[in-house]
Amino acid sequence: MPIFARTELQEKLDNIVAGSGQKVFLFFGERYLCQKAADQLQEAFLQKHEGCICSIDGDREDGSQTLAKIMSYSLLPGLQIFRINDTRLFHSKNISQSIWKRARQAYEANRSEQAAKYIGDLYGLAGLTDENREPLDQLSEEQWQKLFGLAKPADLKWTNALADLLASQESLGGGPMDLAEQYIKSLEKGLPANNILILCAENIDKRKRLFTYIKNNGFIVDCSVVEGAGAAAQRAQKSVLQEVMQKTLKEFDKTIEPGAVDIFFERVGFHPVAVVTETTKLALYCHDRPQITLKDLNEMVGRSREDALFELTDFFGKNQLANTLKTLAHLLENGVHALAIVATMRNYVRKLLIFKSLQQQPSPSYQKNMNAKYFQDSYLPQLREKSEWQEMLKGHPYALFMSFSKAAEFRTDTLKKWLAALLEAEFRLKGSGIADNIILEELFMAMLQDNA
Repeated sequence: MPIFARTELQEKLDNIVAGSGQKVFLFFGERYLCQKAADQLQEAFLQKHEGCICSIDGDREDGSQTLAKIMSYSLLPGLQIFRINDTRLFHSKNISQSIWKRARQAYEANRSEQAAKYIGDLYGLAGLTDENREPLDQLSEEQWQKLFGLAKPADLKWTNALADLLASQESLGGGPMDLAEQYIKSLEKGLPANNILILCAENIDKRKRLFTYIKNNGFIVDCSVVEGAGAAAQRAQKSVLQEVMQKTLKEFDKTIEPGAVDIFFERVGFHPVAVVTETTKLALYCHDRPQITLKDLNEMVGRSREDALFELTDFFGKNQLANTLKTLAHLLENGVHALAIVATMRNYVRKLLIFKSLQQQPSPSYQKNMNAKYFQDSYLPQLREKSEWQEMLKGHPYALFMSFSKAAEFRTDTLKKWLAALLEAEFRLKGSGIADNIILEELFMAMLQDNA
């Protein structure tokens, strides 16, 4: 069966719930869109059939125990829908760095069992079973790079303490790679008549045998969104944001002034969760008025997005930690979503990295002591002729000159490290119980310490 786009799901629902035979569903891509699409499927099933939902956090679950539940017959009447959010069954080496950091954080937070699961995930990504693995601290730097796709950390002694815990977890049903194989074997036997399995994953490896099995025997929905700053990517992202905004406005029976829409998206950035949060805030602020105006936008979102977020990146770029943390606190106090702050910083760092890469090209040659007039009259026109980053070079020449000057102050490896840190912070905001302000404060302190 082909992989369906998220926008095709609605037209397939009637056939699915009427008894098409599909019992295994996989949603992958942008996390919020996956959740909403899975909600849509659940609601369609429960409108036609009695039943209940068992929601499972894939990041913290005991996979073998979950599989045992899925394959068990229930004494309760109706459908039994098992939904696993953030499943780890499709992890690839691309996220080894993130899993390693999660393991370290879990261990430092005295969550040894969770840390052991993450270590097991690392072994699983490398295809290592208990028969062909050895303690992590005994692997050479070359072996680490080959197995996990990242440099060997300095301190690994603490991982030895997790060996017994990992062994006991695996004795209950095997490690992550074994678990995926167990799913295939169990699904080949067939789920109990009234059981339905829904898997949601933000990052997947399509080369996994389980993915291929579900593609051939189940139903897969692609909820991913084109990334990047190109025109096509920007159109796709804007289309998603418009869809999310309109659905939210419809719930409140509101409309928004046409001239305010583009400004809203510019301030919020591409993050569907933040769009829902900010749109809801605007709808509630309007109270009885049917339309959200530009004035409403400036009063409720203007400071938090246009001014304070600019101040945040400005203070950060100047390496002013105290002012950065003060502005961060202001943003959070005014209801700006933590993930929107991360998205803003990601866009800021990504822009610096792109400009830094352009500066390293042999032609046209960039010089740190270049003045604004030469930049505008000579360097920028040449760059616009040759560069593929046309969308990034459309701004005002002096604003671009200042951005290029700022990018020249940073090392490429530092900017790359910051992007990795932002991704890790996003994972923590989505999956940990730590307060948002603590995660973000730790992030900014660590990033600015790297640049000290």
